[in-house]
Amino acid sequence: MRALSIGWDRTVLELKMYFREREAVFFSFAFPIVMLSMFSVIFAGQDFDKASGVNAARFFLPGMVAAGVMLTSFQSVALSVSAERDDGTLKRLRATPMPPVAYFLGKVGLVAVTSIAQFGLLLALSGVAFDVRLPTDLGHWTTFVWVFLLGVGCGTVLGIAYSSVATSARSAGAVVIAPMLILQFISGVYFAFTDLPEWLKQVASLFPLKWVAQGMRSVFFPEHWQSQEMAGTWEPGRTALVLAAWLLAGLVLCARTFRWTRRGTS
Repeated sequence: MRALSIGWDRTVLELKMYFREREAVFFSFAFPIVMLSMFSVIFAGQDFDKASGVNAARFFLPGMVAAGVMLTSFQSVALSVSAERDDGTLKRLRATPMPPVAYFLGKVGLVAVTSIAQFGLLLALSGVAFDVRLPTDLGHWTTFVWVFLLGVGCGTVLGIAYSSVATSARSAGAVVIAPMLILQFISGVYFAFTDLPEWLKQVASLFPLKWVAQGMRSVFFPEHWQSQEMAGTWEPGRTALVLAAWLLAGLVLCARTFRWTRRGTS
């Protein structure tokens, strides 16, 4: 109970620090919202599937939701942990009576709050400004919940584990953002996944972002659009299996690689 109480206090503190960093807020929290607005306006005249009610905003919404999940979890956590390790914050926290798990609970709380808030804004923007036809049945929203939770979970633990790759806070930006940007382009976020070369699809399938995006497409796209996927179906079982495997792999990597201090220091 003490760890949970301190974890909640850490969550509040993490949120305050997060929203004070304007660059981090823009490139992780606001970025998908801005991109959805831009794409919805730029491609407003294009007919994606008028008969099924798919306009530009609905076409890009699943990708933006998936990107948002990974940006607010993987990218923001990897960058913040790298910075806190580099400036000695983690070392000082480790020397306090605070239970170590409370620190990680604070990161989980930060990701949960920002991810939910971001999705709410994306949904409001889509429905109010761009007249997106949203799901009305429980089945689609149930799928959304488990894809969202698995995506946030694996993104968070992988972000913590990946933070150890950066040797300093200065190098963290390039080490974290560059791969994340590449994955967005090959995972069906900005382009239709069917338009990608086959070998790029295979590469993207190795990483969780592709599966989060596919899961979100199964929520927001018409049912007959699943024929455009690689397997000709939404593959909910495989999506859950892959994301769960990444979640477990991230937990193992965290346990084996996480350090409270920089490399070469004690």
